[in-house]
Amino acid sequence: MIALGAGRPDRVVAVGAHCDDIAIGAGGTLLTLCLARPGVRVDALVLSGGGGEREQEERAALAAFCPGADLRLTVLKLPDGRMPAHWEEAKAAVEELRGRTEPDLVLTPRTDDAHQDHRGLAKLMTTAFRDHLVLRYEIVKWDGDLGRPTAYQPLSQDVAEQKVRLLQEHYPSQRHRPWYDREAFLGLARIRGIECHARYAEAFDVAKLTLNLGG
Repeated sequence: MIALGAGRPDRVVAVGAHCDDIAIGAGGTLLTLCLARPGVRVDALVLSGGGGEREQEERAALAAFCPGADLRLTVLKLPDGRMPAHWEEAKAAVEELRGRTEPDLVLTPRTDDAHQDHRGLAKLMTTAFRDHLVLRYEIVKWDGDLGRPTAYQPLSQDVAEQKVRLLQEHYPSQRHRPWYDREAFLGLARIRGIECHARYAEAFDVAKLTLNLGG
């Protein structure tokens, strides 16, 4: 297996349709990156949950998932489950995000995610961030839409455990969901770890990757 690095990312963009999407899909990757790169800039955008308990959860959670980072978080108030009907607002938010940063790495939902909000945001990101390394994270859910990822970020056992602890600690509003538990998160991380010869990992689809093997 060949490990292809993304250089030394100084700027990261992370987006989610809902509060907790980023942490579930890429929380371990953010922890790994921020612990290794103090001061890295993380521009995060969440489309729904603004102005209430969910935004408070998200702000506390992402601060914990991005230790030592220059975190700049925007949480909007689009209604959950209605992103396609609010396409123009979502598109304007993504374009505003694009206008204020030139990231080395972009973390987004998958374009084939079963949830229409996740899928719609992913498609918007594809048009706004055309010349960037875009990793599309996965979220386990009832729909059974997990695919065959093409990129992996191995997680140490400490980071994997910390991710699960932070998810449980910072999103009390989600604890009632039948899939929101330690076994689900660590189980998927263990499977993805097996696939890349690691104990744990987070997995992603790669939108497009340009190689520079002769550089």
